[in-house]
Amino acid sequence: MTEIAVFPIPQCVAFPGTHFPLHVFEPRYRTMVEHCIETGLPLAICHVEKQVREAPKDQTLSEALNSNQATYRPVQLVTAGECRLHETLQDGRMMISVALDQRYRLDREVQALPFMIFDATPVDDDPMSPEEAHEAQLLKDKLMHRLLALTADSVEIQATLNSDTWIQKPVDAFSFELFSLLQTDPDIMQNLLEMRSPLARMKTALDLLSEVPAQL
Repeated sequence: MTEIAVFPIPQCVAFPGTHFPLHVFEPRYRTMVEHCIETGLPLAICHVEKQVREAPKDQTLSEALNSNQATYRPVQLVTAGECRLHETLQDGRMMISVALDQRYRLDREVQALPFMIFDATPVDDDPMSPEEAHEAQLLKDKLMHRLLALTADSVEIQATLNSDTWIQKPVDAFSFELFSLLQTDPDIMQNLLEMRSPLARMKTALDLLSEVPAQL
């Protein structure tokens, strides 16, 4: 079991293998970032499960999150990694990124204030059979072709997909990192994060690429 700090952000689902940039301005989260950097505690970026109590009607979603520790509850399965400080501005705001590399199941809250810390268990994919691994590789090729066709007008995405890094990316990593390009409803993204099969994630991704709501 591992202790991790948790940064809940409504509508935000983060996947392993991605770098998540953040502008941290609220004092308790600046304290959390400092603690993570000093101690090496992993930091989780995650979607929220439910609203515990309604925020005042004159507050925005962002204001409610920044002023009320109990407004949102984190989802049970999150992604965490090393927190890196890039710049501290004169007024104390921080520009950071989180190198997300591992999924965790939140088991027990050990601290609520000034920021949340949980005991958590690492969550990995289930092993694939040789047949599943072969099917997953074929599906990766289909997804690459589909993504290239859909992003023909984006020089940046085309360059990324045609790079050796993406062409040679193992299917398990690809099945997570493709969601840095493909965005859809946060609850669907959370369901994808919780899947323990690269093949299942890629099959769902292919279905999403056939639907209008999925966005690149």
